[in-house]
Amino acid sequence: MANETTTKVFQVLDETAIILQNALEMSYLEAVYETSENLFQNEVLQQDELTEEQVANLAEKYHSLNLEDYSSEEIRKGFQLALLKGMKHGIQMNHQMTPDSIGFILAYLVEKALEGQKQIALLDPAVGTGNLLTTVINQLKLRGGAEIKATGIEVDDLLISLAFVGSDLEKVDMTLLHQDGLANLLVDPVDAVVSDLPVGYYPNDERAEAFELRQESGHSFAHFLFIEQGLRYTRPGGYLFFIVPENMFATDDFAKLDRFIKKHGFLEGIIKLPESLFQTENARKSILILQKAGEGVRAPKEVLLANLTSLSDPRSTAPILAQIEKWFQENKQEGN
Repeated sequence: MANETTTKVFQVLDETAIILQNALEMSYLEAVYETSENLFQNEVLQQDELTEEQVANLAEKYHSLNLEDYSSEEIRKGFQLALLKGMKHGIQMNHQMTPDSIGFILAYLVEKALEGQKQIALLDPAVGTGNLLTTVINQLKLRGGAEIKATGIEVDDLLISLAFVGSDLEKVDMTLLHQDGLANLLVDPVDAVVSDLPVGYYPNDERAEAFELRQESGHSFAHFLFIEQGLRYTRPGGYLFFIVPENMFATDDFAKLDRFIKKHGFLEGIIKLPESLFQTENARKSILILQKAGEGVRAPKEVLLANLTSLSDPRSTAPILAQIEKWFQENKQEGN
């Protein structure tokens, strides 16, 4: 449930976005971007297109919100509420935001995998609005003192614009690149990849030819290609945490992906996410954990298989987190 500070951030973003949406005849999400930019710049940037009354109304609402009084996480949650409102109307499934509870679990897994590192480089090759990546960054900062260097890639114009302005408002330092996440990336090898993968077919057959996991005929699976892309940009011994369709593991195509993973690294774990987070059985997802091969890196003694039945009930969550904790203690190799 949103607290008072989160509600205040959302209220200002929502009320000003509605004014811009109606005045400039744009979608609510586009208006959220415009109003967020105004708030960050501390100026109404659309004055030539608005009436004096509208400009004054917007300025008054912006001045009622001093961003310096709010934490990065409070601003993120308020911004997220505005995005969620906009995404209720006609947004593609792949543009849906990852629930915070999943972001918290991913941050916990990253922390356990990279425990003790003073510097952590992260990559999300399908960053969307940036909500998942900023959730992980904020949680890692709260949990420890590691210096975080994060990069997000997104091909969609509106989503990358929202990611840019969101990171500005939230005071989260990250590099955002507007390009196809499956193209050649100007990104140094990272310690961990975290991503809620786009699911479906990748339309660029010519680009897919550069991937081992391409289909022999027809379009290739985008989520398979993103897994291969993630391994390309992970340092030897680094980790990858992907949110993937649960039904992926039961398909004939998974055998090909499994062979590819074994060729380049190790399948570390599969964590089933609570059914309650998803509207239909086909929409259910799991967290796929991989480690890239490298000097001194060995396969886990056993693959971590966990079933999170809830993320809100401590009585059911605590034993699973204890299982994950024990697995990391028993399987984490020195120097990985």
